[in-house]
Amino acid sequence: MRIDLVPDDPFGLHNLPYGVYRAAGRAPRVGVRLGSYVVDLSRLLGDEVFATGSLNAFMAQGPTRWASVRADLAEALAGEVSDEAVHHLADVTLELPFEVADYVDFYASEHHASNLGRLFRPEAPDPLTPNWKHLPIGYHGRSASIVVSGTDVVRPCGQRLPPGADKPVFGPSTRLDLECELGFVVGVGTGLGSRIAAADADEHLFGVVLFNDWSARDIQAWEYVPLGPFLGKSFASTVSAWVVPMAALDGARIAVPPQEPVLPYLAMDGPWGLDIDLAVSINGEVVSRPPYAATYWSPAQMLAHLTVNGAATRTGDLFASGTVSGPGRGQQGSLIEIGTGFLEDGDEVVIAGEARLADGRRIGFGEAVGRVVPALPWGEEQGDV
Repeated sequence: MRIDLVPDDPFGLHNLPYGVYRAAGRAPRVGVRLGSYVVDLSRLLGDEVFATGSLNAFMAQGPTRWASVRADLAEALAGEVSDEAVHHLADVTLELPFEVADYVDFYASEHHASNLGRLFRPEAPDPLTPNWKHLPIGYHGRSASIVVSGTDVVRPCGQRLPPGADKPVFGPSTRLDLECELGFVVGVGTGLGSRIAAADADEHLFGVVLFNDWSARDIQAWEYVPLGPFLGKSFASTVSAWVVPMAALDGARIAVPPQEPVLPYLAMDGPWGLDIDLAVSINGEVVSRPPYAATYWSPAQMLAHLTVNGAATRTGDLFASGTVSGPGRGQQGSLIEIGTGFLEDGDEVVIAGEARLADGRRIGFGEAVGRVVPALPWGEEQGDV
């Protein structure tokens, strides 16, 4: 069959994002999205590296292999494709596209960091912490709690300090928030004691996903001093089912906002960001449209900082941008910034995104969807210290 595309389809041959799908009664396999279809790569290209439930083996083959497969795909999908290799998206289940090795979340949006600084440190002359423009701030999270789009999110329980109280209580979070982000997937890792230069990021970065770093603000507020986020973040993070390859986003690269001078290991000849428009919806209503183009730190700088101490990286490592917020009204990437309250049980959050290429074409990312479900039952006797 020949796969027909609508004009200006954001999932056309210029995109070709990778994912893992499961057809009824079959094991998961690697596929590529074209329009409203998913194409089995093992059957299309005759390569067993794709006859698995993970992208990791393919990602580990490196950028030369990524480029050759992308060229082969563009040629093969422009013509007739075997019916056995093609499935309509409505007929398959999409799964976590790669095995997440390690996970780091950054804090790369100046507008988000400034908004939170004004909320949490209103007396400070500068809403940014003194280190913010010297390094990409981040924290390590739990890779095991990263779930694919469509997975329910259980409201977390933990310690929190009620307003006016002098002792914490235990119970479900009452200030559950979302965070609209991008995630960057490492394809080729590095050994312990080595570093990745910012200029060499393209040799290691495989692709980009949408990311929702769900956050229990009340649990986080009580625990984060002095070591940072822990249980307020580690209960769930949602990624989109499609990994858009970095090669598809070449035409979406733009300069990051003007940066202050940085130390040599973070310096780049033209640090790049991405022209990606994001949208956050709750129960079908758009509440925010954050622009990733406004993000201060480049993904390449984040990766360089992640490894500058000699930390190893592995195929499947994931680092996220931190909440994406813009300078304008309606561009905040979290509810704590918007100020309209927090998530209720039953709320469905959808993060969507599209990149704009220099030639006007669009690149689709799909969605990162999660629905909040009630906290797990817990005995009443656990409520007080």
